[in-house]
Amino acid sequence: MSQSLSEIAETQAYHLGQLTPSIVLYEPSFEGWLSAVFYVYANKLQNDDSLQLIAQDCYIPSLIAQATSVTTDEDNAERVLIKLNKLLGRSGMRNILWGFLSEKDNIGTTLFQVVKYAIDYPSRHIMEDLGNLNVLELVQTVKSVGREKHRMEAFVRFEHTTDDIYFARVEPDFNVLPLIGEHFRQRYQDQHWAIYDLSRGYGIYYDKSQSTPKRPAALQTITDLDDAVLRNPASIHSEDEQRYQKFWQGYFTNVNIKERKNPRLHKQYLPQRYWKYLSEKQVLPNAEHLQKRR
Repeated sequence: MSQSLSEIAETQAYHLGQLTPSIVLYEPSFEGWLSAVFYVYANKLQNDDSLQLIAQDCYIPSLIAQATSVTTDEDNAERVLIKLNKLLGRSGMRNILWGFLSEKDNIGTTLFQVVKYAIDYPSRHIMEDLGNLNVLELVQTVKSVGREKHRMEAFVRFEHTTDDIYFARVEPDFNVLPLIGEHFRQRYQDQHWAIYDLSRGYGIYYDKSQSTPKRPAALQTITDLDDAVLRNPASIHSEDEQRYQKFWQGYFTNVNIKERKNPRLHKQYLPQRYWKYLSEKQVLPNAEHLQKRR
């Protein structure tokens, strides 16, 4: 005869804390997650199998879960960061950061389990242990983030504005702006430019007036741009931009060899989700300026 839950609890002497998950909420930043890791170890929660680390903006309250919010503490975050640098090295820390920027569900917990593994076995090269499911999940996630970073560096299209700023809109799957900023900072030091992530509501801005002959300017974070401009950047296009877009669209059309079209391969190398921000994909195929003239 089956026992009721209350009878099982009495005979096995379960406590409420053993039946409900322990949740540590962190502020949605890398320093916030590091602070949560410090909190877990400071309160000796690291061996709780039900422990979860969740960003505050992703948490859905539950009647049975025990959630504790941790505020970001820069000193505690730095202590954890120093420890992880010693344990994981540069490449391991890159994996942790890139994994965090994926913003995947449960990534905070996955990263914590990887960190716990590294602390428990400091002499192991844990990032090579793909038999550990948390390490495997992290390595696969980092690969996906790296692929998105590479595509963003290739598919960003800047549009020249009346304010002499080259402006680009993006909607990456992952939060890769912190990863691609240096790529553009090193290559476009002689102009003002900005890249704005529409999905996350922030962007990066390069002000060339703050650069020196020996060092490019630091990147700035921008937020709260005009929605009308974000929806219709053509409203602030310079005359040069309008002309250059026509040139580029014409070149893109005329260089194409109709007999060698392979739409399937084209979409494999240039996924369709990027098309809406590519100027060469924004015109009707019968536009006057695209007609071949021989």
